[in-house]
Amino acid sequence: MRKVAVVTGAGSGIGKGVALALAKAGYAVVLAGRRLQAVEEAARNAGPEALPVATDVTDPASVAALFSRAVERFGRVDVLFNNAGTNTPASPLEEVGFEQWRRVIDTNLTGVFLCTQAAFRQMKTQNPRGGRIINNGSISATTPRPNMAAYTASKHAVSGLTKTTSLEGRQYDIACGQIDIGNAATELAASFSKGTLQADFSLKPEPTFDVKHVAEAVLYMAGLPLEANVLFMTVMATKMPFSGRG
Repeated sequence: MRKVAVVTGAGSGIGKGVALALAKAGYAVVLAGRRLQAVEEAARNAGPEALPVATDVTDPASVAALFSRAVERFGRVDVLFNNAGTNTPASPLEEVGFEQWRRVIDTNLTGVFLCTQAAFRQMKTQNPRGGRIINNGSISATTPRPNMAAYTASKHAVSGLTKTTSLEGRQYDIACGQIDIGNAATELAASFSKGTLQADFSLKPEPTFDVKHVAEAVLYMAGLPLEANVLFMTVMATKMPFSGRG
């Protein structure tokens, strides 16, 4: 039986890379993202079994429609990669605007919760029962960068949601894990090689690594049998200043 994967934020960057890797590995893939044109283009590269769906992960009705279309087309959901996320421009904590804060929390945390909830409901009732949820955390889920209060708070919270989902999913054969990524070479990390703020508030360039290695890691996590789980995995540029920073 062909496995079905839902990937959010699939129109670019890590989400697109993971969606294409899953499709290449034989998954039927549902690509979700705000920009329909972007997910349609990614879906064309993913092959005939790819389904693009315009989705706002902060909207419960939009998330419900995403999973309804996935099940209608493919009959089940085996894997969810919660990847959709956003950030604010680097700002001192006291200068972060309320709308900026809310946008990051709504996307990075509430969006993960809504998609997890929808996937959980489907996975616990389908036959065969169960599935796997993989959350895109961040190295900021354990160690913050300066001037990233909203992003850091959202990713710390995702770690808590990962643990809760893993715990509550046991009785329904639902596994949940998290991948924490440091400096994958995407558009969002393009400025890192030019200079990014360090713990001592100096600006220094940081190395990045090819997003294909993130896709390979997610593919490994997704392919495990449900009796095994990677609860947390960190994939990072080897020489980035993370271990012991600050």
